[in-house]
Amino acid sequence: MNFKIHRGTREIGGTCVEVWTEKTRILLDIGMPLVEKDGKEFDFRKYKSLSTEQLIEKGILPDIKGLFENEKPLINGVIISHSHQDHFGLANFINPGITFYLGKATHKIIELNNLFTPQEIHFENKVYFEKEKTFKIGDISITPYWADHSAFDAYSFLIEANDKSLFYSGDFRAHGRKSGVFYWFTHNAPQNVDYLLLEGTTIGRENKPFKTEEKIKNELIEIFKEKGKTNLVYTSGQNIDRLVSVYKACNKTNKILVVDVYVATILKELSKFAGIHHPSKNFKNLKVMFPYYTSRRLANEGNEKILYQFKSYKITKEEISNQADKIVMIVRPSMQKDLEHIKGIDGGNLVYSMWRGYLKKPNTKKFIEYLTKRKFSIHKIHTSGHADIETLKKMVQAINPKNIVPIHTFRGADYKKIFTLPIVELKDGEARSI
Repeated sequence: MNFKIHRGTREIGGTCVEVWTEKTRILLDIGMPLVEKDGKEFDFRKYKSLSTEQLIEKGILPDIKGLFENEKPLINGVIISHSHQDHFGLANFINPGITFYLGKATHKIIELNNLFTPQEIHFENKVYFEKEKTFKIGDISITPYWADHSAFDAYSFLIEANDKSLFYSGDFRAHGRKSGVFYWFTHNAPQNVDYLLLEGTTIGRENKPFKTEEKIKNELIEIFKEKGKTNLVYTSGQNIDRLVSVYKACNKTNKILVVDVYVATILKELSKFAGIHHPSKNFKNLKVMFPYYTSRRLANEGNEKILYQFKSYKITKEEISNQADKIVMIVRPSMQKDLEHIKGIDGGNLVYSMWRGYLKKPNTKKFIEYLTKRKFSIHKIHTSGHADIETLKKMVQAINPKNIVPIHTFRGADYKKIFTLPIVELKDGEARSI
């Protein structure tokens, strides 16, 4: 068995790993880059007009024979670890005859992104896998392990063939709402693994334990307790752990949680996979607001039925204005036009609950400046979706691999300072035989 990291040995995001035997070739993820070669934020819109060949030449698409359209398929399957774009975002370039393997909930999230964002990624040929159930692609065996991550339905994978093995950590942590999943893993990890491809997103950052989601919830409670204030929370609509923390904090402080139709749809669809709060008769303090731009886009594209499904749980801007001190609302920059028509919220709290790097983005800066002019107090409350150093050590200790390969990191050279096992630093595109 052989493997090659096409992207990820020197950067976070854009992950793509090829694994092959004499009979079978598979890919682990096919992610969109997060950064340009100069370190600036990657923006695919600059490259949208380029051909597949040109994208390969620029290093945006991996140079893999038989992967893309207009080629005879030479890849037997592409495995998607989770629904973050830096792990699946280039999937629309792949030959439609190639089969994708992914979690059912992961696929649902990607489908919803197609409805609510400009993204257009469709998996014509797909197979759903389940945690801890081994499946085969040719002569390669794959066992998915459920992971605690900020993406719902994330996985790590054990890959085996010809009595050799590698473990692909994917993105993981141990301080989210599925921390028990990682605890279980440390007692049931695969053994005698030849290579562990270990993500190191947080290596090089401050070396201390990250906040748990329970700690996040308690910090939110303290803010929501303030009398006479509206509370806005700027967080990802796909960060289910964070949305659960916000909802639990609302329950503790007798607040009404207002989500827009996008977040409402995410919660409703994912409630089919887990006990997640969603707009329904069972959650009376959860209401749905219909933002102007989102609602217009859905209506123009013939998706009014998505809007209609939440009409029983609708809250108007006037109703929000009339009880502003009871409201906690999930927001994002595209909702500024809607906030301009809501009265009585000036002087409230904005909880910024995302990676701080996004604060440099022009639309985020403009949004925060707008709320600052409305005398909002800004609170930064967040925790990483990735493992801290101690959690990385626990994974290594649980698996005890023969070799560790840095991936999904800018600081591969630092692994040798952290782990005592052999570290194999590869370059993008460098093949390794197991």
